[in-house]
Amino acid sequence: MSSLLSMKMYIDQARTLVLILLTVLLSACTDSQLNNPYPQEEGDQSVVYASFSERPKHMDPAVAYSASEYTFIAQIYEPPFQYHYLKRPYELTPLTATGMPKVEHLNAKGEKLASDADDSDIAYTDYLIEIQPGIRYQPHPALAKNAQGEYLYHHLTDAQIEKLGALQDLPEIGSRELTAEDYVYQIKRLAHPKIQSPIAELMKNYIVGFDDFSKQVTNKQRFEIKDLPMVGVTALDRYQYRIRIRGKYPQFIFWLAMPFFSPMPWEADVFYEQPGLNDKNITLDWFPIGTGPYLLAENNPNRRMILQKNPLFHLETYPSEGEPGDKEKGLLADAGKPLPFIDKDVYMLEKETIPYWNKFLQGYYDASGIASDNFDQAIQFTGSGAATLTEAMEEKDIQLETAVMTSIYYLGFNMLDATVGGDSEKARKLRQAIAIAVDYEEYIAIFANGRGVAAQGLIPPGIYGYAEGKDGINPYVYDWVNGKAQRKSIEIAKRLMSEAGYPGGIDPKTKQALILYFDTTAVSVDDRPRMNWYRKQFEKLGIKLVIRGTDYNRFQQKMRDGNAQIFNWGWNADYPDPENFFFLLYGPNAKVAHGGENASNYQNPEFDRLFEQMRNMGNGEQRYRIIQNLQEMARRDATWIFGYHPKGFTLYHGWYKNLKPNLMANNQLKYTRIDTAERAEKRAEWNKPVIWPLLVALVVFVLLLIPAILAYRRRIRETIQ
Repeated sequence: MSSLLSMKMYIDQARTLVLILLTVLLSACTDSQLNNPYPQEEGDQSVVYASFSERPKHMDPAVAYSASEYTFIAQIYEPPFQYHYLKRPYELTPLTATGMPKVEHLNAKGEKLASDADDSDIAYTDYLIEIQPGIRYQPHPALAKNAQGEYLYHHLTDAQIEKLGALQDLPEIGSRELTAEDYVYQIKRLAHPKIQSPIAELMKNYIVGFDDFSKQVTNKQRFEIKDLPMVGVTALDRYQYRIRIRGKYPQFIFWLAMPFFSPMPWEADVFYEQPGLNDKNITLDWFPIGTGPYLLAENNPNRRMILQKNPLFHLETYPSEGEPGDKEKGLLADAGKPLPFIDKDVYMLEKETIPYWNKFLQGYYDASGIASDNFDQAIQFTGSGAATLTEAMEEKDIQLETAVMTSIYYLGFNMLDATVGGDSEKARKLRQAIAIAVDYEEYIAIFANGRGVAAQGLIPPGIYGYAEGKDGINPYVYDWVNGKAQRKSIEIAKRLMSEAGYPGGIDPKTKQALILYFDTTAVSVDDRPRMNWYRKQFEKLGIKLVIRGTDYNRFQQKMRDGNAQIFNWGWNADYPDPENFFFLLYGPNAKVAHGGENASNYQNPEFDRLFEQMRNMGNGEQRYRIIQNLQEMARRDATWIFGYHPKGFTLYHGWYKNLKPNLMANNQLKYTRIDTAERAEKRAEWNKPVIWPLLVALVVFVLLLIPAILAYRRRIRETIQ
């Protein structure tokens, strides 16, 4: 009897399994995306799907200063100015401001000067900024008030705070209008020592009264600075404020387009500084408050982060003009339409590149970078060296967008060094020879998958003063041949070595190969091929390159002390102006003498004179000529081996519209539009479930089940008889 019972249980379980398999098969017939990681209801919504690999540490615009942080806060906060989305070279345009600032120059007595006043007469510069009325902050508990106009949550009790799990547990939210005082308050926050803004040290050199204010408020709570005056920053009325800086510094306007100068309501600091909220991660670094097109609806860094369209966002429209060719590319199809186009932006945590890449190919991410492991699958190079998509990518209607970054990586010489430094003709020719020998075209091909452009000088493409074609090459390293730059032969480099006193790379003092030292933090196993490549480049000239690897702190100390001989360095533009690159060779910025960013410790009085003349000039023919003279000096003296400007490669699906890389703007999300119908169609096509293995398994299972059923029935009949 027990055997019959066991057999019956087996058959019942088998029937259940068959029903489950049939259910799955039926589901597969009706649902074409069983692998969809998102809720079904989002399928036709205007949503952008992206990823992040690490939690942004700061959402406070006074502190945040990394790409991972700007991904979010640039969509939430609004400085008074922004970069035009379509125009190149990069151009500033009003954001919350009604127009570009009125700039006035003053003498030491505070008297206004004429616009053409000599720079030596300018003691101060005023920036007068007027903001648009009617702009409102996103809904937030810090701004919630009761019927009497009192803030509801500025005096939370211990019992109330104990019950809180997240900001959303506070039921009431409120908003108010943006005022000029909010911009003034934010600048005061930049000066507060407790906030530790990364630009505080720089700003105290420019904004009048900044340093004095910082010392004054050392022991103050953040919100207590609201009514304390800073001499150089004043709200003139509800919608106008003035910033006064020392001297003339035209590049200051670029800082006013960075999140640092976004407005902050004083109510936010009052709310978040209540004791106990920090212990629950209810802070400005977790729950920002801004006027931008999006608000942070979900902050779960272990899973996902969601930006939701700000329901109170002010009127802003898509640009109606751009560069020549933008209209033909469809980039002006949305001209004049209100922004943003996307209702929600979902960022999923992805720490591994392979799962992310697979989801992109399935259509579950709208855009993707290209990791080295996937590069050959996505990109191929033509005979002329141009990057194109592979056939597999083209079949999916994937778009490739490339852009030369506003950055430079270079090999620097310490000009304080007895061998490679100094301004002697001998040392100069040695540096020039090495510059020819170190083949950065080869480096880009081997170590960057072709994603870079060999640098001809300090300025990257897209920055004012960059010269195209023959006029823009480094004539000490390249020749212009058949319409393109061609690196000089190694024979020319060897001749320069002889002229420098090192024939065949032999040091006359030792009668042995000249030994040079390369200081670096590249000490891992993965760095070895790159270090070996550098050795081989120097070996072309008979030079023995000794790699001196060290940890980051020790390397930094070597640089500060001037004990490095040759080193790798890089710079990414804070703003799109040549001053932000040439100051890297400005004498008063020397790292050893002044602790500045002139890591090579280059000293050239004529370079410094021209730099000082150029940096405060408006763009024009005279400034352009000076820039070319500065380039010539830097190339001739070969203080750097101008390495390369990295080139960004990004893939986008065909449904991703209004696509134009903007390397200076961080708030590009609001311009994005998604063709949701096309995305849904492609996802369904690319993710059709393969059901035949299940059918085969079901048939095989049924065939195996039949003998068991027959045996069971036979045993039943035998028992009855």
